[in-house]
Amino acid sequence: MEPRNLTAISEFLLLGFSEEPAFQPLIFGLFLSMYLITVFGNLLILLAVSSDSHLHTPMYFFLANLSFVDICFTSTTVPKMLWNIQTQSKVITYEDCITQMYFFLLFAGLDNYILTVMAYDRFVAICHPLHYTVIMNPRLCGLLVLVSWIMSVLHSLLQTSVVLRLSFCTDLEIPHFFCEIKQVVQLACSDTFLNDMVMYFGAGLLGGGPLAGIVYSYSKIVFSICGISSTQGKYKAFSTCASHLSVVFLFYCTSLGVYLSSTATQSSYSAAMASVMYTVVTPMLNPFIYSLRNRDIKRALKKSFGKETMKGPIALGNNLT
Repeated sequence: MEPRNLTAISEFLLLGFSEEPAFQPLIFGLFLSMYLITVFGNLLILLAVSSDSHLHTPMYFFLANLSFVDICFTSTTVPKMLWNIQTQSKVITYEDCITQMYFFLLFAGLDNYILTVMAYDRFVAICHPLHYTVIMNPRLCGLLVLVSWIMSVLHSLLQTSVVLRLSFCTDLEIPHFFCEIKQVVQLACSDTFLNDMVMYFGAGLLGGGPLAGIVYSYSKIVFSICGISSTQGKYKAFSTCASHLSVVFLFYCTSLGVYLSSTATQSSYSAAMASVMYTVVTPMLNPFIYSLRNRDIKRALKKSFGKETMKGPIALGNNLT
């Protein structure tokens, strides 16, 4: 059969995780619970940062941006999957698929860049503490977030634009729970060489570049911490990075796991299951990682809900994360 131009295609089919009707209520309940936890957990972080003037610092400004991006990141995929399960439909229109792909790439890129910016913030705080307020001024913080948005928007525009040129045959079933760009490209009947090159370029831009920046920042941080004479000082310096390191480790390890799983096996369903880790689980865990050890966040939340401010000694440093 001759391939048809993509503009003539009206819909794709998202196969999800299982076609067994008995498993659908379980999948629906599980993902609905994780989605609600993600949204409310990150909204609490936003509420705490916005309501407490003591948290109006660069570190918490970037944390609030990360929470906002995590909400949007999860919202690009999970609601559509839940709707399809509820309506017992696997259909996603061509326009919705391209739109979902665009915003997924946008917020995935933002996650990468903001984590990199947060690493730079910790680098300045630990390696140049006397100049921290001068370097990390509001103008620079806003500029870093703006550049992150611009880079992510341009990248997602590039990726989705090259998908528009593809032609497809009759097999329009996507073995995933959302329009993942690699799965969509694999369905094309036309030449995908340009798409593959753009995807490799995007992987370097969104993966290699930010990861190199994070590794460089923390290499400097480690050398700086090793130069601190007191054990208490070393612990205090390291504790300011612990939460961010946990989030970076979780995000990049799960993303790498998805890549390795899709390379090592031909099962697209395995890649879909692995994708849940960084698209759903990681954004859900981020609020817990940042709030459980952070007394400033806890105090701000109690204050927001009208409770008595936590008493007792403050944790090591006001910037503990």
